[in-house]
Amino acid sequence: MPVARPRPGRGGAGLAFVVAGLAGVAVGLVGGAFRWCLEHADMLRGSVLEVAAGLGAVGRLIPVVLTAAGAAVACLIAQRVPHAAGSGIQHVEAVWRQEAEARTARLLPAKFVGGVIAIGSGLVLGREGPIVHMGAAIGSAAGRRGRTDPEDARMLHAALGGAGLAVAFTAPLGGLLFVCEEVTGTVRPRLVLLTLAGTVTAVACAQLIVGDGTVFPLPALPAPPLWMLPVFLLSGMTAGALGAAYSALVVRTLEVCDRFTRVPLVARAAVIGAGVGALMAFDPLLTGGGDRLSERLLTGGNLTVAALVVCLAVRFVAGPLSYAAVTPGGLFAPLLALGALWGVLTHALVSPLLPAGSAGPAAFAVVGMAAVFTGVVRAPLTGAVLAVEMTGAGVLLLPLLVACFAATVTADRLGSAPLYDTLRRRMLERA
Repeated sequence: MPVARPRPGRGGAGLAFVVAGLAGVAVGLVGGAFRWCLEHADMLRGSVLEVAAGLGAVGRLIPVVLTAAGAAVACLIAQRVPHAAGSGIQHVEAVWRQEAEARTARLLPAKFVGGVIAIGSGLVLGREGPIVHMGAAIGSAAGRRGRTDPEDARMLHAALGGAGLAVAFTAPLGGLLFVCEEVTGTVRPRLVLLTLAGTVTAVACAQLIVGDGTVFPLPALPAPPLWMLPVFLLSGMTAGALGAAYSALVVRTLEVCDRFTRVPLVARAAVIGAGVGALMAFDPLLTGGGDRLSERLLTGGNLTVAALVVCLAVRFVAGPLSYAAVTPGGLFAPLLALGALWGVLTHALVSPLLPAGSAGPAAFAVVGMAAVFTGVVRAPLTGAVLAVEMTGAGVLLLPLLVACFAATVTADRLGSAPLYDTLRRRMLERA
């Protein structure tokens, strides 16, 4: 006689929600601590650059050496733990598809320490990838220790990865949409509830460490007039093309670096780090995750059109190069900075053609952030909601949705595959 299995919602099935909430506490504390470490590393890096600037030509070598050393050490840490290098989001997606196994024991310290060193040293990488990966690892471990059934354990892995994204950007709804739209490609009531349980507790606990404000607080913006929607549609199309080009450059850079088989990975990371350090010595805004640059653009920081073009071009190349250093670090935060640059540059170019009462550069920056993100990741709802939660600019929701729609369609029409699909296939081929 077959053994009857408990139906969802009875017996031990409700245990998964308790496990998700408790795991969310761990994700919030770990992710909040990661963000706190990066904030202080950023301040320390700024202090070092101030001291180095006062030493003349010799001082310019200090950021070169420090970033090279940081990239090399982070790469060395990542090489000792499978899947610790890179963003980790592609691994979370592969686990959901049952193409790979979840990693927990050594992944957490490797991702945490390696990510702090790599991102803190100034590489053009984001904090969200490591936090998502660590969150998923915590969810998987919690599912096993809580003795949930295999399907719930798989959902917990994905759900707590979404909680990690929510912690990275203080964006609980963005974390939920990320799980449904990007990681799993499905909307299941149980998955949604598990993700909500994890994200709410994770963000609440993280706020005890990093505060409860938005990542990029903006003054109240006026709602753009409806006649500007076609302008945002065109802006989204150009952002989608930029995103497709960025995706192609990330993959191509990895492929080119793979050809240098005789160069040790640690040496390659050091060379890339030295190059990024040289850029940092020239202008710190050209390097790092990009939060300071995004904040400056969103709050009306003065950058000439020439400076916007140079910064856009340099970060467009520095991001894929930093990712090729094979250290822990994500792609989202640099994408948001790239999108803010693109949005402000677009406004600078089209504003002479627009009548009075048009949206200002801050609105274009927010829309650009979401649209470039969408052109790369191909998750339009996640991009739009992330932008709203990070800036508090709810009045821009309609332009954001229009631009993200246009970015998605444009990138698809250009034949660009979603970047994490490509990175996941690459990871599996090299496993």
